[in-house]
Amino acid sequence: MITFPKPDVEQFLRTFSIADFAVSPDEKHLVFSTNLSGKYNLWGMDLPNSFPYPLTSIDQSCQGLIYDKKSRFIIAGFDQDGNENTQFYGVPLNGGTMKEIVNHENTRNFMPKLSNDSKKLYYTTSRGNPSFLNSYCLDLESGQERLVLKGKDAATYLFGFSPDEETLLYYKHFANTYTLLYAKKGNEDILLTPPTEKQHTVNDGVFVSDSMIYLLTDYDSDFTYLASYNLGTNKFCKVKELKNESFTAITYSKENQLLYITSQKGVEDQLYEINLQNENWRNIPVPCSVINKLEVAASGTLYLFGMSATKPHNIYKNTSDEWVSLTKYTVPGVDSNELVEPDIITYPSFDGREIESLFFRAKKENDNGEVIFWPHGGPQAAERKFFRASFQFFLNNGYSIFAPNFRGSTGYGLEFMKMVEGDWGNGPRLDNVAGLDWLIDQGHAQKGNILLMGGSFGGYMALLLHGRHADYFKAVVDIFGPSNLISFINSVPEDWKPVMDQWVGNPEKDKEKLIEFSPITYLESMIKPMLVIQGANDPRVVKEESDQIVQALKDKGRDVDYMLLENEGHGFSKKENEIAVYQKILSFLKRFTAVTEKV
Repeated sequence: MITFPKPDVEQFLRTFSIADFAVSPDEKHLVFSTNLSGKYNLWGMDLPNSFPYPLTSIDQSCQGLIYDKKSRFIIAGFDQDGNENTQFYGVPLNGGTMKEIVNHENTRNFMPKLSNDSKKLYYTTSRGNPSFLNSYCLDLESGQERLVLKGKDAATYLFGFSPDEETLLYYKHFANTYTLLYAKKGNEDILLTPPTEKQHTVNDGVFVSDSMIYLLTDYDSDFTYLASYNLGTNKFCKVKELKNESFTAITYSKENQLLYITSQKGVEDQLYEINLQNENWRNIPVPCSVINKLEVAASGTLYLFGMSATKPHNIYKNTSDEWVSLTKYTVPGVDSNELVEPDIITYPSFDGREIESLFFRAKKENDNGEVIFWPHGGPQAAERKFFRASFQFFLNNGYSIFAPNFRGSTGYGLEFMKMVEGDWGNGPRLDNVAGLDWLIDQGHAQKGNILLMGGSFGGYMALLLHGRHADYFKAVVDIFGPSNLISFINSVPEDWKPVMDQWVGNPEKDKEKLIEFSPITYLESMIKPMLVIQGANDPRVVKEESDQIVQALKDKGRDVDYMLLENEGHGFSKKENEIAVYQKILSFLKRFTAVTEKV
């Protein structure tokens, strides 16, 4: 009998991902951004066939993906090696030479929208107004463009328009917990939620006629619900609310007069359908735990892109309430029984607040007794039941993973989400410490023997926990985490800067607090072995954030290793980089774990 070796990092991290997808209006073609070749490119499928073929070979991530309304071409946005300066191109349906549509050096472009006749492209850009943004309408035939929306007071994004294209829909982003939706008709700007001094958000909105808009908001509520606004009567109305669920996205099927709404409840998503004719409401079972995107074709057919803790990204089609997977992404060479579903647990924090967490426990035959503590990124995001190839790789190598949704996480109401604002280094830190204590009290780990790893805000929290609570850990991995909140605030993209006072703090007014909350303040306490990983092109957490703390620790003679990725931004867009990173992390953890075992 032939025996085969244990799956290695290549097998787990050769699990391919999907970043976005779109379906042509005639449903004869589907395009998706995937790293099937090892780097992100656009791939197409001629429906109903599901065999993909490459459309581009530029090896860049896609941000913004739409079809011409007559299914003749595709509009797609690409940046350069993670710098997030997205530019827009026309792509032939069968691939080939792309046509430059919007390309202005060192600008950030967002949210392309085609007019109903596909002759005009609407988009939002940092060009000319880097802090608050402007929106333009570009005539694709003449190349002439006109300013349709000038941002002021907050980053302002063109979101959509009415069927007759006479009324624009746009939102202002004052903070992640304070976004307002407006309708603009001529020179009139109409706020679509009632005036109030209490901050709230509007997540999404859609026209169902020239005068009726449905929107998702938490106005006067802790969780986001469905509301409507009638431009004819200027009347706002709450339509549907579910207990402890936040509606996250809304899609309209004009032909069937149906609204489809995705909803987040803790670590999982739900999908609902509401019939606007009879107001019937029903839950639609979905084939995944997390819904990344939903599209509704003119025929009423649903297309969904989603994933679960043990199922990678896939695109599904719904016919007669049955989901068919159009893509077949799995973990290569690894049986699904070898993958780990997380337990959902809660624990009390320092103030009695319950913190929901995911606990991935390594299978008994693999368990090496080690626990990785993983504070998530964001921070106004959440660890959810989505697929992380790296998690399954570490689990298969014996490492259990504990991932808490500390205060500031999404999915638990607006009040909970706001608790991180201006308090990055206190409440969330203490929630994480309570999670560490829970692991120890329950017998899952020993103090001083826990591995700590996080990315982005999770990298910041890993650094801060190391600096302030080093006695819990034996090794630390920071993946592009801010180390100095003052320099971080001053280096983020210009359209982020207006939100920083509320989100993090003001470098002058809050200087003492920001110093207290900055990991670099606690260099003396950072005594455990560290691995720091950084993308050279990262526009969110710039290279200098990692440079300064690595150099400061090296000056003190600390055990710190630094891995700089020259062609990456805030994440891993190239498969060889992702594999190299996690090989490096595993080698780092094994080195230290092996030392512990010998002792």
